[in-house]
Amino acid sequence: MPVDLHRLIQGWLELESDPGLFTLLLEDFGVKGVQLEEIYDLQKPLDSPVYGFIFLFRWIEERRSRRKIVDQTDIFVKDDDAINSIFFAQQMIPNSCATHALLSVLLNCSDIHLGETLGHLKEHTRGMNPENKGWAIGNTPELARAHNSHAMPKSRPRMDKTPGLTTGRFTGEAYHFVSYVPINGHLYELDGLKPYPMDHGPWAEGEDWTEKFRRVISDRLGAAAEYSDIRFNLMAVVPDKRLAITHKLNMLKTNRQIVLEALQQLVLVDDFEKKRKTNDNDQSPSKFVKKDISPIPGTSKDYNEEKVI
Repeated sequence: MPVDLHRLIQGWLELESDPGLFTLLLEDFGVKGVQLEEIYDLQKPLDSPVYGFIFLFRWIEERRSRRKIVDQTDIFVKDDDAINSIFFAQQMIPNSCATHALLSVLLNCSDIHLGETLGHLKEHTRGMNPENKGWAIGNTPELARAHNSHAMPKSRPRMDKTPGLTTGRFTGEAYHFVSYVPINGHLYELDGLKPYPMDHGPWAEGEDWTEKFRRVISDRLGAAAEYSDIRFNLMAVVPDKRLAITHKLNMLKTNRQIVLEALQQLVLVDDFEKKRKTNDNDQSPSKFVKKDISPIPGTSKDYNEEKVI
């Protein structure tokens, strides 16, 4: 049943594309061990595993240029069983595309600690069609409260002809979040405003899936650049680096303690050896030194000579 937007804190508000904000949003969802980081250079190697990418783009780019580089109907996945076996939700709630993009990554990964709210959502929506999954997201007040707690200042709900879009803070232009996720050996693009998920195909044998993504997103950005429309933002969903740093710090502390204990043992052994040698010296026989006691000139010899005279 459709959600009453006014009951969910007067609807969902707009979010900025900021990795720190999205990471805090994940924590509010109850997710652990995951963070987002911004990608500035597509050619720079990634230094950690990637669960998925979240791409923010200006909506006019979608309408004007992208349809000229690929017929999206050719990559639509239309098989109901295939669609329902993954987490793909149509966006039924205005301004919720940021949360939709996050969920599209998180709920398609098997090795992420989702927490109670998202764990229940994933289990509850298993096998549902995309529309019902979209309503399930909208009917989860915990998600709406967490989402709105990070909304832009003075943000207001938008109810317009394209209710899924987000506007720029100052320009009023429409922006939209989508996800790129590896699923069953294929690169999927999950866009809640599309009727179907999009399958960009498999990546090469021995290749990481992120290399396939680089090619796909580079083609997309190249087409947008033809219209001088290069306003976009790209974030990677990755393991929380704070966990790795904390683990490294704990290892260093453990190693330090081991070294300190070893040094203390060495000091104790050295002290013991010194005491043992001291005791050995105290218990050994005394050594006497023979002294020369020659008579002092002008004493006894001279005295005897005087006596004879």
